[in-house]
Amino acid sequence: MERRKFIKQAALSSFATLIGTEIVFGSKLLDGYEPLAMQNPDPFTLFSKDKGMVVLNDKPWNIEATAHLLDDKVTPNSSMFIRNNGKVPEELDASTWTLTIDGESVSTKKTYTLADLKSKFQQHTYQLAIECGGNGRKEFDPPAKGNQWGVGAIHCASWTGVRLRDVLKDAGIKDDAVYIGFHAVDVHLSGDPEKEPISRGCPMSKALQDETILAFKMNGKNIPKIHGYPLRLVAGGWPASVSGKWINRISIRNKVHDGTKMNGKAYRVPCKPIAPGDKVKDEDMCIIESMPVKSLITYPKSGAMLKKGKTLKIRGHAWAGELEVAKMEYSIDFGSTWNACTLEKPVNRLAWQHFTSEIELPKTGYYEVWARATDSNGVAQPMILPGWNPKGYLNNACHRIALKVT
Repeated sequence: MERRKFIKQAALSSFATLIGTEIVFGSKLLDGYEPLAMQNPDPFTLFSKDKGMVVLNDKPWNIEATAHLLDDKVTPNSSMFIRNNGKVPEELDASTWTLTIDGESVSTKKTYTLADLKSKFQQHTYQLAIECGGNGRKEFDPPAKGNQWGVGAIHCASWTGVRLRDVLKDAGIKDDAVYIGFHAVDVHLSGDPEKEPISRGCPMSKALQDETILAFKMNGKNIPKIHGYPLRLVAGGWPASVSGKWINRISIRNKVHDGTKMNGKAYRVPCKPIAPGDKVKDEDMCIIESMPVKSLITYPKSGAMLKKGKTLKIRGHAWAGELEVAKMEYSIDFGSTWNACTLEKPVNRLAWQHFTSEIELPKTGYYEVWARATDSNGVAQPMILPGWNPKGYLNNACHRIALKVT
């Protein structure tokens, strides 16, 4: 009885926090009843998001931006996509938060408080591009299962924290270490505390990069709760699923991490090209690592109207996973010819790059502007959907906007 009373009080406290006021007569609520305010919460207010964001799912929360909302060079919280696999944790106390380093390949199991991390290790700030592996999934045909992301599951905020490498080395990495796996406090959708919603990781080579950090600040402020407060892993250039939120434990493994969403077809693509709709055995699927080259026109908004004789100014961002974008182009004749854009260098490795161009449109009528980036290995974005895969990952087809000249 006392346990049920405690759980009910905790739930009421969480409801009150989310809606911003006391629940009058909350003690009278029937067990298991969910207040109406929680059945249809306003995610834009709840998470401080722009009302132009698109809600794909609320159990769990998955929300994306539209292209024009990503116009800022450094993505603000209001335009950052949300990707969750479980329920957002309710009670998060930075003053008592700890991170444990364990696993088969750690010399000594060690636990650090947030204060330890901030005082013992040098802090670094990087702007890092984080993109959902399924960004662009809704374009796949036949359809792929999962959230039907458009183009807005990408952001490039500024993150401050300590290098994961420094913390792992302090704990002691054994010679047989090959992978890390993260563990967090988000809650499985079933409510079962024994189940993890997601527990992924990356090879040691990625874990030990300068830019792979344990972050406690985003854009100079405490990370918003929905984005991983008080501590998250940030591994730019790889699928966002590697950048675990609310983490409290990292395991150093002597094998590929086998946590939730590391097996089967999750965040994997066929090792060899297949025909659309074909079935693939799990053993023939390869883990996604560096994301492919991609770009996004953020201005003007698709559907813009331009007066005849006016120059069209476009701008946007381009990124290429672990690589740099070497060339950026646009086309106004459906990819028949391409013209160079002005492309900036990244502010640091793994940040997106900004491009601009001025376009003269010859006459009145309907136009499409297509954008194409080429990475430092000479690989360019495909003009149409790339190879089909069962989970709809890695769609890096050219972004395009429509406009009319009147």
